[in-house]
Amino acid sequence: MAHRVPKTVPGGPPTQPSAAPDAVTAMLEARSVALVGASGRAGSLGARMISEVARSPGRPRTYLVNPRYAEIDGTSCLPALADLPEPVDLVLLAVPDTALEEQLAAAARIQARSAVIFGNAFDLPGTSGLRERLAATARDAGMAVCGAGCMGFVNVARGLRAIGYVEPDLPSGPAAMITHSGSVFSALLRARRGFGFSLAVSSGQELVTTAAAYAGYALGLAETRVLALVLEAIRDAPDLRAGLARAQAADVPVVLLSVGGSDAGRALVSAHSGALAAADGAWEALAAAYGVHRVHDLAELADTLELFCVNRRWAGRRCTVPSQGAPLAPGTGIATVHDSGLERAHVADLAAELGVPFARLGARTADRLAAALDPGLTPANPLDVWGSGRDTEPLFAECLSALADDPAVAAVALAVDLVPELDGDDSYPRAVLAAAAGTAKPVAVLAGLPAAVDPAAAARLRAAGLPVLEGTRSGLLALRHLLDHAHPRQPPPKSPKPRTSRWSRLLTGPPSELAALGAAVQFDLLRDYGIPAVRARAAGTRAQALDAAAAIGYPVVVKTDEPRIAHKSDVGGVRLGLGDPGAAGAAYDDLAARLGPRVLVCQTAAPGTELALGIARDAALGPLLVISAGGLLIEIFAERAVLLPPVTRSQARAALARLRVAAVLAGARGQPAADLDAVADAIAGLSRLACDLGDTLDALDINPLICGPSGAVAADVLVVPRATSA
Repeated sequence: MAHRVPKTVPGGPPTQPSAAPDAVTAMLEARSVALVGASGRAGSLGARMISEVARSPGRPRTYLVNPRYAEIDGTSCLPALADLPEPVDLVLLAVPDTALEEQLAAAARIQARSAVIFGNAFDLPGTSGLRERLAATARDAGMAVCGAGCMGFVNVARGLRAIGYVEPDLPSGPAAMITHSGSVFSALLRARRGFGFSLAVSSGQELVTTAAAYAGYALGLAETRVLALVLEAIRDAPDLRAGLARAQAADVPVVLLSVGGSDAGRALVSAHSGALAAADGAWEALAAAYGVHRVHDLAELADTLELFCVNRRWAGRRCTVPSQGAPLAPGTGIATVHDSGLERAHVADLAAELGVPFARLGARTADRLAAALDPGLTPANPLDVWGSGRDTEPLFAECLSALADDPAVAAVALAVDLVPELDGDDSYPRAVLAAAAGTAKPVAVLAGLPAAVDPAAAARLRAAGLPVLEGTRSGLLALRHLLDHAHPRQPPPKSPKPRTSRWSRLLTGPPSELAALGAAVQFDLLRDYGIPAVRARAAGTRAQALDAAAAIGYPVVVKTDEPRIAHKSDVGGVRLGLGDPGAAGAAYDDLAARLGPRVLVCQTAAPGTELALGIARDAALGPLLVISAGGLLIEIFAERAVLLPPVTRSQARAALARLRVAAVLAGARGQPAADLDAVADAIAGLSRLACDLGDTLDALDINPLICGPSGAVAADVLVVPRATSA
């Protein structure tokens, strides 16, 4: 049946807007829409646009605009935007790139509040700057813009379809999705999964309106209880951080799929949209600061969304894998029921690899399971139930219920393949539905092979509010996200007010001034922020070097302090363990002859585990803290934690615990354990330094920070002021 676009909303003629709402709200809740490039040609973008807007339950006043038509399917068509009877809330631009600039300017002249640009806004050969000019036009007019290069949006909560591509009628639900990818937009809208939407936005290039603005709007909808972000760049870091903080305060889970973490990925992002992809460390820091659930592919995204969208709350604590023999806290692990011994072992292997803990069952639960199982089967978690195959429904229902009743279990999954049963048996769906009806804890089906899942059975379970996770790995990761979210996360601490100090003046002054002071002053900088550092004195002659060594006390370290040499070890510029004046003098003579007369004489730090701490600058987020193994360990433990300052002492401890070098710090193979509180204090001190001086730095490296039982001390430091701050 052909759709006809209403000329006006029933009940009266168009009215002039009074106090105009925010431009983003005006766009996403538009009550009047102009369709520029409307077409009567079947299958064209202009024709699809008409049809899709006409399907809007909110029935906005709609005006067709195209000088080639007097009418389209019985609806009048205006020749130009200037002919509209009112300033519309939204203009959809289904026009070639060559016409975009003219039409957006026309929209601005009629005081349209917003626009959707479907085209990519490519420059014509021999020209440049089209996207910048479009953005300037919209900003000057105070317009919100979705796109360019987007699919548009569907506001399910307010009944508006502003798209030019055929999409299904969307079920209403708690998920708000903002994606830079039109393909991901369509894939998730058509996924037939167990979640509905409050809002779905394909934001494209975000010439004006960013993902942060859409997220802010979505979080203002009562319908939004989960936020999904699929992003390739951070275009508005302050507003994005504010939105994530708002979601965290409201206990709205945020699920993030970011791309561009590899060199190849970053190059492809730039080629795709012209955006500068955020480095993976920036996403890591952002997620850690605001409790965002990072996923790594679309399968994990869909499974995690489905779990979060089920409206079940439970009492739990943050899930941690216990040390050998340590009891699990209540509600900190999952439980799974299987019909295959091999698949049970497979799930156990994957869960161990992914860090998803199984709850340790209590004695009462074990006794209850033993009473239900066939002889020879062991009551355990994960649980293999299949024995004789008799009484499948009551057996599985009882085992699932017994596990759900155990205080240590936070979530239960029926881990079966959910294949189409050729004999019509539906024991598995009935069993899991019966178990779910008897508990407030999350219950899900964990299917191993998506292609084998029975669509009818999955639809039945989802209609009853039971998630069907389509993949063992992605499903286990989704369960881990669910467990992690049960822990109430502390909001990021407020950034301290930057302290005015000599350091900001020194770091923003002429580079020659800092270089003239030598490396010793960089150790003073660390000490001013509570980071212990070795004693160090600069020297420019052999006599000065020996005086410095005597004052510090042998053994000492002598290293080059020539300003042009940033990485001293690379040029043989560091001499260690110099135990007397003869050794120190010989070391000075060698360095002076090869590299120059300026040296730094340093105290020899006590042995300990070496870490590297640093400040790195991200183009979007600014200064980030980086923690990794240091010295030779950096080659063994090729990993790092990236944090967004400010960082508290407890957050520093948590970041250290995520690194494999934590086992070395704890005292591996009989070695003394490092003072982790002292290490955390050093990280917190570096965080304060980043908050105060981060805008004046391109980088700061402490490598190594030597960590032992008596504390942590910086043995070397490199400070790189920002070139633009000079």
